[in-house]
Amino acid sequence: MKKQIKTVGMYGGKFYPIHLGHVYAMIVASTLVDELHIIISYDDEYEKNILSNGSRLPHIDYQLRMRWWKEITKDLPYVHVHAVYEKNDGMFESWKLGSAGIKKVVGKPITHVFSSESAYGAIFEKLYPEANHMVIDENRKKYPISATQLRNEGVYKHWDMLPDVVRRNYVKKVAIVGTESCGKSTLVKNLATLYNTNFVEEHGRSFYEELGSYDTFEEDYLKIAYRHKYFEERALYNTNKVVFIDTEATVTHMFLKEYHNISNETLRMISKEQKYDLWLLLEPDVEWVDDGTRAFGKYEQRLSGNDLIKRMLDENGVDYTSIKGNYHDRLTVSMKLIDSIIK
Repeated sequence: MKKQIKTVGMYGGKFYPIHLGHVYAMIVASTLVDELHIIISYDDEYEKNILSNGSRLPHIDYQLRMRWWKEITKDLPYVHVHAVYEKNDGMFESWKLGSAGIKKVVGKPITHVFSSESAYGAIFEKLYPEANHMVIDENRKKYPISATQLRNEGVYKHWDMLPDVVRRNYVKKVAIVGTESCGKSTLVKNLATLYNTNFVEEHGRSFYEELGSYDTFEEDYLKIAYRHKYFEERALYNTNKVVFIDTEATVTHMFLKEYHNISNETLRMISKEQKYDLWLLLEPDVEWVDDGTRAFGKYEQRLSGNDLIKRMLDENGVDYTSIKGNYHDRLTVSMKLIDSIIK
């Protein structure tokens, strides 16, 4: 019996950024060959100076694009991901050098070349004369989107056109901080409901609820901060543009100082290095509620804790917005600020 020739496909592009049209083309291509090689053609200088110039998106390093593709295809063992440098100057010689790099990483004869534009046919015929050029959804009927649109118009306008692994890179993180009983949890849950998205609860409370005791030890606070960071990362999955964070490492560090009158260098460094897109500090001007776990209900204590957290934020160079007033006022002001960062 004559041995059947194995078909090898190549699907390449800048993928700057990846959208669902790319994913669709990849899936279709993978059903037409025995193995498919995704090629990320990159030219850092061109991407930084030309593609990113005037773009609504920051530069996307090719290594991040590789990670995106590898996560998207992690359950497809017949799909392989590579990055190949290709100078983007429009010269055929550069295309030729790029194709040599592609052939090298694929390591076997390419039988099929896939794209979404028939205009590439003449070029591919010269670069891959033994391969069939197959065009997939040239008119973008399945997913009417392009990477150019995303760069020009922003990702939030076309959120439904992004794979989840790409969305996570553009989710806006809003940290809501303040002393105890200033309305953080209420505001976070209200905002998450309104924006139809995820939130991260104050982990200190759940930490002690799991123990069945609210007696605090110095070593608890670092554990709380670490676990909170884990849940922050998980909250980015399947999130709708923005995620709300109820307290963070600065507030945890503040409580360590208030309850035990000590500081922790690791907590301080976590507080300094963490990044959020918007910080909302709730002033303690709503009624203090004794839920059986709180200890600083006196007016002077509330002001002292509020001043402490402000000093800590200032030391870390955090640009935060103070919000006062009743619950309606807090919600209204917060929504206006959030809308400004996701439009």
